[in-house]
Amino acid sequence: MPVTEYLERNARLYPDEVALVELNPDEPDTRRTSWKEFELIQPSRFEPYRREITWSVFDEKANRFANMLIGRGIKKGDKVAILMYNCLEWLPIYFGVLKTGAIAVPFNFRYDAEEILYCAELAEVDMIVFGPAFIGRIETNAERLSKGRLLIYVGDNCPEFAESYHQLVADCSSHAPNVEITDDDFGAIYFSSGTTGFPKAILHKHQSLTQAAQMEQKHHGTSRDDTFLCIPPLYHTGAKFHWMGSLVAGSKAVLLKGTKPETILSAVSSEHCTIVWLLVPWAQDILDALDRGDLKLEDYELSQWRLMHIGAQPVPPSLIKRWKEYFPHHQYDTNYGLSESTGPGCVHLGVENIHKVGAIGVPGYRWECKIVDENGVTVPQGEVGELCVKGPGVMTCYYRNEEATAETIRDGWLFTGDMARQDEDGFYFLVDRKKDVIVSGGENIYPVQIEDFLRKHNKIKDVAVIGLPDRRLGEKTAAIIEIKDGMTCTEEEIENFCLELPRYKRPKQIIFHEIPRNATGKIEKPKLRQMYGADKLVEKENEA
Repeated sequence: MPVTEYLERNARLYPDEVALVELNPDEPDTRRTSWKEFELIQPSRFEPYRREITWSVFDEKANRFANMLIGRGIKKGDKVAILMYNCLEWLPIYFGVLKTGAIAVPFNFRYDAEEILYCAELAEVDMIVFGPAFIGRIETNAERLSKGRLLIYVGDNCPEFAESYHQLVADCSSHAPNVEITDDDFGAIYFSSGTTGFPKAILHKHQSLTQAAQMEQKHHGTSRDDTFLCIPPLYHTGAKFHWMGSLVAGSKAVLLKGTKPETILSAVSSEHCTIVWLLVPWAQDILDALDRGDLKLEDYELSQWRLMHIGAQPVPPSLIKRWKEYFPHHQYDTNYGLSESTGPGCVHLGVENIHKVGAIGVPGYRWECKIVDENGVTVPQGEVGELCVKGPGVMTCYYRNEEATAETIRDGWLFTGDMARQDEDGFYFLVDRKKDVIVSGGENIYPVQIEDFLRKHNKIKDVAVIGLPDRRLGEKTAAIIEIKDGMTCTEEEIENFCLELPRYKRPKQIIFHEIPRNATGKIEKPKLRQMYGADKLVEKENEA
């Protein structure tokens, strides 16, 4: 059954119960407190910005948007991009797209103007729905983006090159459109990248979305009594499909803006959250704040918080050990996945297996796993090879990329590109990535993009970007730079040059050294990692 049926069921069975809350504790609600009043009072006394919708309103908003889309010519198989920060409109818009039989195409909100244009053309989107923060980026290529596409703006003061979402949906029917959707219909396109950093469009059927939703509910036992705290961006498969456990259960979720430790604990306390998904840096920040005494657990109502789980990057065992010292009653889980497998959960640790912290876990609900050598032959247990997964959440293809699809999907198996081993108890452990993608704070960083940028500097002869272990971020980017003969350069010069890059792409460490290359001209990154102690640091962390 398509996931849209869960929304319609919840609207029918629990119409007046809260489905979603949008919460920003760091911003005053000017509907209750004027900015003039806010300037005169202590931040602890203002009313935080908070909105909520019930299941019936959620479904009605999705229906209005779906009917607007149909009225504007969007039909089954068309593609609608969503470029917005987390807000109450995000999920109703997403479900409105699904209800028309069109394909939802979430865009990473970190994309710059050229990446937005590239992805819009790659996925052949017919409409882009965007929020206030993206006016400038859309306007940069508005003429090209608007050719054959509708641009819909969600917010106040609609720019001239777009149409207003609120005006368009105001008079649309709140009844579900008469469109038949099956599990075999295409439902969504997500974006990923290889080591080159160029995005690939990942096409999924509705079957994948339903599988992810049902699996999440089953893995974490989400019930009607739970409240899920969602912090990561909804364009990310991890955030959305973890939330879909709440959709299946018919329970409340909170969309939180802000990742500061006090912001997270305040939200858990005030909204009575029971399930929280964190990234390693956020968990690390909470623990550090507790260690320093900046936070005191007795200041918050946390007794209802039952589960903390982490995904998107390797989890240091020492972090979970520290976490359990502060939160001994918490269940813990970690989830492994990729956009090609409809996000997290194709491998998961399981709350009952905390004694195996360090492993990514066992095959998830309805999934199979194996480890193969370079010829695709299953390796003996305990040996390292490439992790492959198979299940109802495997992507259909890389859209418009048959070659990459054939390399990644073979006989129904998804070749993940991650190196792993299986222990004697059947648990899988990640060993390394075949690709050189750096995962820092849960975000993928592509070294080639940064290397290409740095090579524009007139003093740089050669450059290699690698990931080095970082206690907070998991990995940090390090740029090894070889300066042209006869020239001198400082770290400050490089740092200033990198200010043109988005903050998350800027190297956190600059190292001046000759770049080793092999006989075919390829950078020997394993040698660089060994040279700068990355392997030793990883081993030390795993022993902690």
